[in-house]
Amino acid sequence: MAAISASQVKELRERTGLGMMECKKALTEAGGDIETAIENLRKNSGLKAAKKAGRTAAEGAIVVKLADDASYGLMLEVNSETDFVARDDNFIAFADKVAEQAFASKTTDIAALMEGELENAREQLVQKIGENISVRRAALVEAPADGTVGGYVHGGRIAALTVLSGGTAEAAKDVSMHVAAINPVVALPENMPQEQLDKEKAIILAQPDMAGKPENIAEKMVQGRLKKYLAENSLTEQAFVKNPDQTVAEFVKAAGGEVVSFTRFEVGEGIEKEEVDFAKEVMEQAGRS
Repeated sequence: MAAISASQVKELRERTGLGMMECKKALTEAGGDIETAIENLRKNSGLKAAKKAGRTAAEGAIVVKLADDASYGLMLEVNSETDFVARDDNFIAFADKVAEQAFASKTTDIAALMEGELENAREQLVQKIGENISVRRAALVEAPADGTVGGYVHGGRIAALTVLSGGTAEAAKDVSMHVAAINPVVALPENMPQEQLDKEKAIILAQPDMAGKPENIAEKMVQGRLKKYLAENSLTEQAFVKNPDQTVAEFVKAAGGEVVSFTRFEVGEGIEKEEVDFAKEVMEQAGRS
């Protein structure tokens, strides 16, 4: 049997989008003939899954896993093309399986996580459902020695993990619920990036009521508005969603803790969704026929 060259594997990968080992195996089984390898691959799920990889998967679900002792938590996003598939039992079971393995191994390295069994499961799911499925990202958070981690998932689409120093798992869960609902920018005012503060200051200075103000008055107004901006966008300073009469920091303090950090995921955030004009597509196809 002829040896399979690196250039053959490279060409097959470029033409199919499949992994190196799968391409090498297909070429070996086809005796080094690329066209035969492609024909054989078209008969199984591998090539079908790869062909769908270019389609935007911006829907999906987020799964949260928490340690029994609340010492750490993991959050994972798995994407599909449509919300309909995101509610499918097979999709949900796959997302949970991936999250379980990531949680058990405490890994956020998606490429390493998806090698072998999980990638095979993904390809089989693509074949069964007929949509692109992708495991997008994971976050792992750990509590300090005296702390706790809590998490909350809203409708499978928005989730948050909160780390507290001291406190209780229930309090951390409640803060995570607040984070999911309000979406603060930072955990603490001092966490706000200077670049963001500078940008906000420029916006304040450009507002009509700042025109013609003496420098010292303008600076006082700027500092007052920046303080308000920080209060509105810092988790600890926000009015707690379950009791607006107290701030989040006050709620956590009453539970014996302090806020350390939070992590928030929302399905599809940052993914540019492809807008399809179906009427235009039909007209273009009709014009070509």
